[in-house]
Parts: sequence; structure tokens; C-alpha cells
Amino acid sequence: MFDFVRKHTRLFQFILLVLILPSFAFVGMQGYTSMMDGANAGVASVNGRKITQAEWDAAQRDQAERVRRQNPTIDAKLLDSPEAKRQALEGLVTERTLKVAADQQHFTPSPESVAARFWADPQFAFLRNADGTVNKALLAAQGVTPSIFLERLRQDYALRQVTGPIESSPTVGTASPKLAFDALLQQREVQLQRFDIKDFAAKVAPTEAEIEAFYREPANAAKFQLPESAQVQYVVLDIDALKKDVKFTEDDLQTYYKENAARFGVPEERRASHILIKADRNAPAEERAKAKAKAEEILAQVRKNPGEFAALAKKNSQDEGSAANGGDLDFFGRGAMVKEFDAAVYAMKPGEISNLVETDFGYHIIQLTGTRGGDKKPFEAVRAEVESEVRKQLAQRRYSEAAEQFGNLVYEQSDSLQPAADKLKLQVQTATVGRQPLPGAAGPLASTKLLDAIFGADALRNKRNTEAVETGPSQLVSARVTQYNPARVPPLADVKDQVRGQLVRKLAAEQAKKAGEARLAALKANPTDTAGLEAAVTVSRAKPQALSRAQLEAVLGADATKLPAVVGVASDDGGYVVVRINQLQPRDATVIDDKRAAQQYAGAWARAEGQAYLAALKSQYKAVIKVAAPASAASAP
Repeated sequence: MFDFVRKHTRLFQFILLVLILPSFAFVGMQGYTSMMDGANAGVASVNGRKITQAEWDAAQRDQAERVRRQNPTIDAKLLDSPEAKRQALEGLVTERTLKVAADQQHFTPSPESVAARFWADPQFAFLRNADGTVNKALLAAQGVTPSIFLERLRQDYALRQVTGPIESSPTVGTASPKLAFDALLQQREVQLQRFDIKDFAAKVAPTEAEIEAFYREPANAAKFQLPESAQVQYVVLDIDALKKDVKFTEDDLQTYYKENAARFGVPEERRASHILIKADRNAPAEERAKAKAKAEEILAQVRKNPGEFAALAKKNSQDEGSAANGGDLDFFGRGAMVKEFDAAVYAMKPGEISNLVETDFGYHIIQLTGTRGGDKKPFEAVRAEVESEVRKQLAQRRYSEAAEQFGNLVYEQSDSLQPAADKLKLQVQTATVGRQPLPGAAGPLASTKLLDAIFGADALRNKRNTEAVETGPSQLVSARVTQYNPARVPPLADVKDQVRGQLVRKLAAEQAKKAGEARLAALKANPTDTAGLEAAVTVSRAKPQALSRAQLEAVLGADATKLPAVVGVASDDGGYVVVRINQLQPRDATVIDDKRAAQQYAGAWARAEGQAYLAALKSQYKAVIKVAAPASAASAP
């Protein structure tokens, strides 16, 4: 039989081709079509135009990237949660609704108005250079060009015009804010009497039978249950693991040092003062000639008396930002100013005064007042740093190839991590892990992706290597379960002290509540009996005075039409607090004065108006989300 197969290989290849190709074509095309249909599936619509799954996915990625930039340590699972996805979709629907409204209401800001708002908006001050140019380096760091940035600004300003007038329209007097904040921040003078658990715990002595009965109660099983865990072996492939095995020569280090000389020195900076006579490049020739003549006249005065440069700058310079400082621009690095200005400054010697320098802003007279930096550290002083960088670069180049090898080895030889460790000279490590990162876990063992793989069915049941999991930038990990410990309730003898402690706490809480309720009843019968009450204190939402949220709300929500009033409320730790309310006091003006109260009230009212208007727009333009909300969002109040 096998001889027949070997002799007729081509025949069998043809038969297989005939059998496989049609099914591959059918399944492949069907899969491709299904994939494309999924990407184009409508998940929402605004004004009859659908929002596709692909657009939703892109919006979610953008949202996740923004959050990561603001909080690099955030758990990646939170960014991929159903709630986060829903938030991205709702934001996309809101944006589309505002775009439709802006288009239909012809809110299209001109390039001039966008530029004017950019230069006037204080939130963009960090993007503006001292010479009036846009900081292209900061934009480039975010992968944005100036033209793209201005287009985004134009769109943003257009959307703001939709709700802006509504949000700025509410006007409030003084009565409503005062009434609202007086109620919110009302103060009450109170006296407390605390019934703490610790005061009753010493008097509680449960018997052996009571301890065992408490342990046996099904409701208490979860309190003593040991969570499931797994003992694992794991191997980490990352740049650090590869660095120790890379090879290089002394010439490699010298070459790197020479090619990166700028990194091993202090960048040169220069300090200059200037006098600017404004002249737009597009201004009429006569106007430019007049500005140039004035600049030449001032230049002559400067050359005649260089010591008067600052005084002449204060008197004549039309650069509002530096004129008051005698034209001083402080120190700046190469490339920070427009190219003509930058080239002139870095070609000058200290104390030298330039000829007229023409830029898009007009004519400049420049005096170089100082230089610093530009020094280069010798090779021996930075050799360790150079070696570290060379090792890192060589390891980074090696990583892509090693990552593929690593993934193949842990998959193909899934019953052991040793082959991958031997091949790539890695260390097999051991640890005990849970489904969630253990307290104090760091590095790969804090990765929820790795833990999910470890507690996957195949890894637990068959003790196979997990796939190579990316647990960080340029870091792959594979793990193998050597022993699985399911969640279990330990024998009473192992947790007896813990059981006794919880029972004592429960019984002490019951006694504290009973004593507190008895004192509350007595105080209600005789409010003038102040025995045991602490000294009077003033509480409010701004000054809770160590009261918990529930206690504070109970005190502030109590009927105070007849004083003194008394109220009792359980403490968060299981104790009890009795409170006698002596008197009401107005809100503390230092917390918020009437002016700020009116501003915050108006702001809250404006936001509410804006949200109501947005809801009306969504109704008008038939904004519909077609996917179900996650359970937690749907059940939220």
C-alpha cells in the first residue's frame, strides 16, 4: 500500500487538489466576505448615515490611546471593557450628531478665525514659540502636522458653535444659587456618642461550639475560602534577556560614539535680544520699504551705541512679548526660531550685532548676548552608557527573530519550556499565581493576559505551555502549570483564629448596635441628658469631621424642625453612633462665596442645557445606537 502511494505521488496530489481547492475557495471567499460584512456592519446611525463596526473600532483605539498617554499604568482590560467600548460609540454618535448640526446650520469657521482663536486660546500657549510660530516638534511627537492640527481645530470650533450659544445662554440671579448651596453646604452643630466594636470585643468570649457553628454556616464559607492558584514555570523573552548574549567589538562602541556625538554632550543654546519692526511679506512694497528704512535707522543708532540696545528695544521694538524686557529672548536651542532668525544667531559671536534679518514677521536687529553648552564628553567618561546602548540596539535587532523562534518552540514542544530556554539561553523561573495579580505582583506576573492564558482550559487540563503572550513592549512570556490548586475551604483547625476573630467582631457589633439603640431611645425621651456625649462640633458636607458618608447624610437629612434632635446610624466598621443635633448654621462662606456659588450654579445649569439640547439634536437627526448596552451600564441609575 505504501509503495503504491510513493509510486503514484503525482496522482494523489492531483486528487487532493481537486478535493480541496473548491472547498477552500468557498470557505475562503465566504470568510473574507463575512469579515468585510462584519467591518461594514452598522452599529449606529445618525441622519440616515450608518456608523460601521470598523469606525467604532477605530474610535475605541483612539480613546484607548488617549487614556494610555494620560495614564500609562492603567490596566489594559479597562480600556477594552464593554463599558469603555460603549463610551467610545456614544462619543462617536455625539460627534456625528454635532457635525450634522454644524453642516446644516452652516457653522464653518474661516481659516483666519481658526488661526485667531488658536493664538488667543490660553490652552494652546504651550504650542506657541516665543517668536510667534507653531511648535512643530511638539505636534510631530503626536504624529500631527500643522495643517492636520489646524483642520482638527476648525472641526472642533465648528462643533463648539452648535452647543456654545446654548451653554452660554443661562443667566441666574443670586437667589437660586444661594438657596441651592445653602441647602447643600448647610452646617449643623452636633454632639456624638460612639459605640465602637473594640469596646465590646474584649467582653465577648465565644465557646468552641459557637465557633464551629459559625464556621459551618454556608453563608460564611466564602469568608474562609482559599482562592484557586497555580504553581507555574515560566520563561521571559525580552530585550534584557537578549542583551547579555550579544557580541560587539571596541570598534563598534567607537563608531556608535562618533555617530551619536550629540547625545553625549550638552546641546548648545544661545541667548539673544532683538528689535522687531513688523512688516508682513504680503504688505505693499511702499509699506515694507518704510518699515525697512525705520529698522535701518534704529540699526545705525545701535551700532553707534551698542550699550543702549535694551533701551532702544524697549522704545522701538514691536515684539510685544520681548520689548518690555529690552528685547531679551532668553536662551533657546538650535531650530527653536524661524530659520532666518536661527541661522543669523548661530552664525554670530557673543556681543555681535547683526545686520537686518528679514523674516515673515518683519525686520529684526539681533544682538547675541550669551552662549552655553556645546561641550562633548570624552569616550571613556561615557563608555558604560555607550556599551549599554549598543547592547540594547543589537538585542532589539535580534528580538524579532528570537520572538518567532520562541513562539514556535513553546507551541511545537508544548510539554516543556526547557527547549525554548536552552535554545535562546533563557532562565526557567517558578512562581505561584492566582487568576488576578497577587498583591505586590510586578512585571509579567502582573499581566492579566498571561494569567488568563495560565488559567485557560488547555493549560490547566493538559499542563501544556501557554502560547507566547505579549506582556509588555518587546516582551513575550510562556508559562506552564505544574500544579493546580482549586478554590477550597480549609479545615477549621487551619483557620480557627480567623474564624474566632470574625465571630467576635460579629457579636461585638451586635452588642454595640444594641447599646447604641438603647442610648438613642433614652436620648429621644430626654434630649437634655448629655452624659457620654462628646464636645460639640460643626459638620457639613465640606467638613465631615470623621463621619462616614452614610453617617453624614443621616445627620444632614434628619428632621431639624425641632431641636435638639437625635439620630442613630451604624458605623462602617460595624459600630454605632448616636448624634444629637443642637443647632443649624449657615454655610461657611470660606468654602464658597456667593460669587463662586453663582458661577458654579450657572456652569452646572449651562451643562444641563447643553445636554438637553444635544438630546434634542439626537432626536431630530434620528441618532440611533443599534447594539445593546452592557449590563452594568443598562442597570445604572
